[in-house]
Amino acid sequence: MSGTDLPEIYRGYIACLNGQDWATLAQFVDDDVVYNGVRIGLSGYRAMLERDFREIPDLHFDIALLVAEPPLIASRLQFHCSPAGTFLGLAVDGKKVSFAENVFYRFRGGKISDVWSVIDKTAIEAQLSLD
Repeated sequence: MSGTDLPEIYRGYIACLNGQDWATLAQFVDDDVVYNGVRIGLSGYRAMLERDFREIPDLHFDIALLVAEPPLIASRLQFHCSPAGTFLGLAVDGKKVSFAENVFYRFRGGKISDVWSVIDKTAIEAQLSLD
């Protein structure tokens, strides 16, 4: 896989998420995907994403930064959304918040095999404290 192919595959993956096109998720994510050190498999990964969209109806993944060094991708994703109820243990309750996620992916055979994700919870806490 070349350095030019990987970013295009990743952009396709993000489009799949934003379109909630769960039928094609398997084109991008390995059956045995590991998320933050835990093997959750494709079905667990899909369930996690579907839950995210239920809890955050206006969820949209926006790529702010993308670095590819095959077989790895590093991405900074930006979010401007209104989580319903509690999000990351915080009572957001539908308020509009902005935050970033720094996420690293390892690809194997053209699919995501490992994901390491860190969400900027402090940014959300700061916004909620202004209310």
